[in-house]
Amino acid sequence: MTRIVATTETLIDAIVTRGEVGNRVIAAIAGPPGAGKSTLAEKVVEALNKAQPGSAAVLPMDGYHYDDMLLVPRGLRPRKGAPETFDTAGFAHMLMRLRQNAEPEIAVPVFDRSIEIARAGARMIPQSVRYIIAEGNYLLLDEGRWRELHPLYDLTVMIEESEDVLRARLEERWKDLSSEDRAWKLDGNDLPNGRRVKEGSITPDFVISA
Repeated sequence: MTRIVATTETLIDAIVTRGEVGNRVIAAIAGPPGAGKSTLAEKVVEALNKAQPGSAAVLPMDGYHYDDMLLVPRGLRPRKGAPETFDTAGFAHMLMRLRQNAEPEIAVPVFDRSIEIARAGARMIPQSVRYIIAEGNYLLLDEGRWRELHPLYDLTVMIEESEDVLRARLEERWKDLSSEDRAWKLDGNDLPNGRRVKEGSITPDFVISA
């Protein structure tokens, strides 16, 4: 499939067009850490809800982080945020529930970055929502169980940004850490994860340059 370079406006138009057949639309927004996935997802949802109140909601992949109680004994705590530190199967099941849309409302988890913990049932998505905007680093990753997610999307988006810009944003994100911890977050985890996203994801329907 040929990817299309899009603006936020053309992306919103594409989502609405896919929803004209009457089915719930699930759009996946992926990108490296620091690319602005959450910001774009919220912007898209805000625009959709402005046009059609209550029509859109965000599903954050980060709500499916494994807890430290699992990561520590498995030796994965330093790699928190890497693909292997997420409950991919759990996220897939949630996507299937949301696609079936057979329940009056569905509670989804949300990651609280201030305490590095996912809060279960922190956001409710009612049956009336027509557009689900899923966002997360690895939604388009062409590896292992991440591949099982791809058929569940109606539309896919990749945010592209230079590594210099990503580094600057991530340095700001982790500015309160010690210099040693910040260096590990950037060069030991986040930036390598970002390269994995760029090099190992499927071709998206749309590309947005942040």
